Amino acid sequence: MKILFLNGPNLNLLGTREPDKYGKCTLNDIENYIKKEAASINVDVKFFQSNIEGELVNKIQEAKGNFDGIVINPAAYTHTSVAIRDAFLAVEIPAVEIHISNIHTREDFRKHSLIAPVCIGQITGFGAESYKLGLIAIVDFLRKKSENK
Repeated sequence: MKILFLNGPNLNLLGTREPDKYGKCTLNDIENYIKKEAASINVDVKFFQSNIEGELVNKIQEAKGNFDGIVINPAAYTHTSVAIRDAFLAVEIPAVEIHISNIHTREDFRKHSLIAPVCIGQITGFGAESYKLGLIAIVDFLRKKSENK
């Protein structure tokens, strides 16, 4: 099983960016943690981060036929990107949306996700653990789907 982790804008600044909201773990720390978790359940993972919307759209499109599922932290694009939403609809790859902070307890504009309705679920507010929970959720979904074939 192969899972693609996508990270949107400013997540490359984790560890120094508003640590009161996002914690002190860097994106590299999170990736290393998830690689170990994934290896323990025999899952291959790949990571990609971009501040550029089109690059994320390209990765979603390239995932078709190459990945079984996607875990995405779209960051600010959560609230604005019809392009990312449409890419998920086009490729029909199961995805889980994740967030480090609880977007539903923040500013009003952050409470609405354009991405969540095209995902199998959303995990928000568990800090860096949101990534592990996203991995568990997508793997569980894919394994159950495979069993039901």
